[in-house]
Amino acid sequence: MTQLLTRLWTVADYHRMEQAGIFNAGERVELLAGQVVPMAAKGTPHTVSLTRTNELMSRLREYVQMIVRIQDPITLDDYSEPEPDVVLVRPDPLYYIERHPIPADVYLVIEIADSSLALDCGIKANLYAQAGIGDYWVLEVNQRQLRVFREPSDVGYLSQRVLPETATLAPLQFPNLPIAIQDLLPLLG
Repeated sequence: MTQLLTRLWTVADYHRMEQAGIFNAGERVELLAGQVVPMAAKGTPHTVSLTRTNELMSRLREYVQMIVRIQDPITLDDYSEPEPDVVLVRPDPLYYIERHPIPADVYLVIEIADSSLALDCGIKANLYAQAGIGDYWVLEVNQRQLRVFREPSDVGYLSQRVLPETATLAPLQFPNLPIAIQDLLPLLG
């Protein structure tokens, strides 16, 4: 079997493709490990969880200085610029107008998974770990639980645990601000 050589796209290449209009208007893609990857469609439970998570994280700004970014890019390295659902980043007076946040700016990354669990817990978890993101959460909407990834290394996260919706957890950077996982999930009817 012949192995194909592939060309990996850099973040600079990706930005030039966007500026040149290569992607369709409204097309949702992100750059992961040098590959342009379509983003999963957002289902209703995903959208509700994103809204609830955004509201909760925005309220936490009363207690700590941070910026809450929703589905905006972060630059991990020269080959990856994902657009996580929620990212808590260090304050920047210009709100990152000159560049996207980099790993040193990131307090917490949250992905909300209704149909993207394999991607979020696979390649994205590895990319975040390799970039040194210390606190990465995957909110599993359908299973009503939270996967917590910590202790990043070059081979992935060394600490992974799953918490039920009845648990609470504080971000590593804000240990005095516990969050009830059920407050991030859609209400049950």
